[in-house]
Amino acid sequence: MTSAIAAIILSYLLGSIPVGLLVGRLFKGVDVRKYGSGKTGATNVMRTAGVLPGVLALLGDLGKAVGAVYLARLVSADNTLVAAGAALACVAGHNWPVFARFHGGRGVTTYFGGLLALTWPGAVIGGVAFVATVALTRYVSLGSLIGSLVSFGAVAYFIDRADPPLGPFIYSAVGTTLLWVLHRDNIVRLIRGKERKLGQRVEVPTFPQKGSGQSRA
Repeated sequence: MTSAIAAIILSYLLGSIPVGLLVGRLFKGVDVRKYGSGKTGATNVMRTAGVLPGVLALLGDLGKAVGAVYLARLVSADNTLVAAGAALACVAGHNWPVFARFHGGRGVTTYFGGLLALTWPGAVIGGVAFVATVALTRYVSLGSLIGSLVSFGAVAYFIDRADPPLGPFIYSAVGTTLLWVLHRDNIVRLIRGKERKLGQRVEVPTFPQKGSGQSRA
């Protein structure tokens, strides 16, 4: 029990590493939370700091969730419930990071990273749905919503037929619900036709001044 609690706490701290914030400052000298969506996820980093920082943020957010799952497996004798709890703690850390005043992202990449480590078929199927949706609509938020739902459906399908441990199902159910809740503002903008599409950049000053304004369109 002690090792399981320690793994979950460490996973939260790992998730709290604000990769998007760090690469935004490194490459562009900006706090990405002050522009675009105000989040530290890869999409907003790409819009505010460029493609390379966005890719690095994506890989970092994906990797920390994978790392959290494998850390949990090392200390808990491969207990899938502990691994699922660690993955959720990592997502929570990404969304509400202690190292960045609890102002992070929406957890999409981190969620898929955890799912990839827990049950890769569900992550791959959901990832394909995400890519297809974004390719057709250019809405990353819509791709995230549909991809998470499809991943949950895939995990439920495999559980029904192969009877794997319950941990991945709980992780996917809670993670998908959380993603939808955190995307409620995006859902409103999608309905109104005001959501920003992939490829639309955010104007960021070359030398941002302290207290500069922010856009959340």
